[in-house]
Amino acid sequence: MQKSEIPEQKVLLHRLGRIPYAEAWKFQEYLFDNLIREKVERRNLNTGFSDPVHHLILCSHPPVYTLGKSANPANLLLHEDLIRSQGAEIFKTNRGGDITFHGPGQLVVYPIFDLDFFFTDIHRYLRTLEESVILTLASYGINADRYPGYTGVWIQPENEQKARKICAMGVRCSRWVTMHGLAFNLNTDLQWFNHIVPCGISDKKVSSLHLETGKTIDEEETADLLVKNMAMLFNFILKKL
Repeated sequence: MQKSEIPEQKVLLHRLGRIPYAEAWKFQEYLFDNLIREKVERRNLNTGFSDPVHHLILCSHPPVYTLGKSANPANLLLHEDLIRSQGAEIFKTNRGGDITFHGPGQLVVYPIFDLDFFFTDIHRYLRTLEESVILTLASYGINADRYPGYTGVWIQPENEQKARKICAMGVRCSRWVTMHGLAFNLNTDLQWFNHIVPCGISDKKVSSLHLETGKTIDEEETADLLVKNMAMLFNFILKKL
């Protein structure tokens, strides 16, 4: 189903603030499972494409390292006990991708979307998420783009020596319902990335919007910009609780 063939979708926005990773993951799973259950019920009852409720979670986490299904444990450079002694948690997750860091000053976005109502194309889904971040960065005068062969959003990807990632991505999709999402470095303390090989890419650095602009970022303002860009690209409006 092409975007032009479907009506404007409604998405329920959840602003969770700073929340432990385990709690956010549990909430994601709850919404994800409900959306799949409702989808199966619609199909079993042959009710067609009745209005679903899609969800968009915005949050940040206390320091935590998460490993995707294809993560190489060697990309965690310190012993787990030492990591925990420094105040960070570690989770093996069911998302795609390798290892990344989440922490204060980072905008984490988890779309729980039924792509049957958008477009059933994971490649396009990832590229659309990336485009929403690229457009948001443009509002700050930053020219960002994709790096061939990698997911996420990059600064100066055309320069192999200076290319640096500002937004990492890793998703899960089942029955065309998505979870997990993106992590956009705003005021993030980038020192935490020194303990890992971020996303399994050993020869590239990470960056933040604060580092790129030299200014402390209004995180709520950036979140609002990102949601606005996502709404435009995915053709949705926000549904109130």
